Amino acid sequence: MEQVDAVVIGAGVVGLAVARAIAIELSKHCDSPSIYVLEQADSIGTQTSSRNSEVIHAGIYYPFNSLKAQLCVKGRELLYSYLQERHVPHRRLGKLIVAVNAEQDQMLEGIKQRAEKNGVMDLAFLTQQEAQSLEPELSCTSALLSPSTGILDSHSYMLSLQGDFENAGGAVVFQTEVVSAVCCADNISLRTQSGDTIDTKRVVNCSGLNAPLLAKTFAGAQEAKIPGAFYCKGNYFLLQGRSPFKRLIYPVPEAAGLGVHLTLDLGGQVKFGPDVEWVIDPTELTVNPKRGELFYGAVRTYWPALPDNALIPGYAGIRPKINSEHEKSEDFKILDVQDHNIPGLIHLLGIESPGITSSLAIAEEVVKRLF
Repeated sequence: MEQVDAVVIGAGVVGLAVARAIAIELSKHCDSPSIYVLEQADSIGTQTSSRNSEVIHAGIYYPFNSLKAQLCVKGRELLYSYLQERHVPHRRLGKLIVAVNAEQDQMLEGIKQRAEKNGVMDLAFLTQQEAQSLEPELSCTSALLSPSTGILDSHSYMLSLQGDFENAGGAVVFQTEVVSAVCCADNISLRTQSGDTIDTKRVVNCSGLNAPLLAKTFAGAQEAKIPGAFYCKGNYFLLQGRSPFKRLIYPVPEAAGLGVHLTLDLGGQVKFGPDVEWVIDPTELTVNPKRGELFYGAVRTYWPALPDNALIPGYAGIRPKINSEHEKSEDFKILDVQDHNIPGLIHLLGIESPGITSSLAIAEEVVKRLF
């Protein structure tokens, strides 16, 4: 049995950001704090954190006053400052949200109004001609320009967070899966798959896809508010050849996602996706080439010149949903002592997009609730 000051479960981007923030805070209270990140895989960021669009979101789409809206807008500014300070590769490319008919033209007005309620004040309406002057290959009836949207190298970002955490005295322990816990008023005992026990006063469950299931194993905590775990697969296809666009191109949003959008990585590779595919098994990450047929139709609504046979299967990721296919999309859930009656315990549930953008703001929120 080992006694430590804090444990973060999961070494994805949010887990590493949270661990870094806790380690920095603990160092203000004691000389040699002990804090672990426990990760079941053999490296950092092997799930959702490395299987996404690597987009820095502005905070446009989320319901007013939701955690997603608040933490994305705040997190975006924190993230850009951090990336610049640490020289982590990133680029503020901007994006166009494009309408392709009169009905979608009206939807853009609603998107802009929602964004402004969230504090995103730099969106600009573009006419068809203005949008096409920026992106000549684009087909649209109007567009919104979001200059605050960008891209980053998510792995470099995670490595930087890990370095900060370790420099503050923390340790990442790989191939260590937490399988259950026993909660008391002043202590939490974690049990790993190898049978080891770790006692601590602070635990943050950042285990991503597994977070709701793990939360239900914390004996002694109230579990009535813990939602179920659902998995929404997003497939990506890569474009063979050079990009015809300089910015990210997004259609208007759809249920469970933001539509099949065009994004760029820092090397200039174009990727399309993610689509929406509800699945039972979150470990099945194969991209079915036949889904490419749907991608051609979706992409050609805004890029009619997409050549035949230009898309190849890329990769897939899983959105850690806490709502089913037939329910409205849920907000981030940050469950603390008010929810389960255990001091020092926080569960982060449903941390899907905009999780990377929000990561530093989520970390600040966790520290505020823990200390």
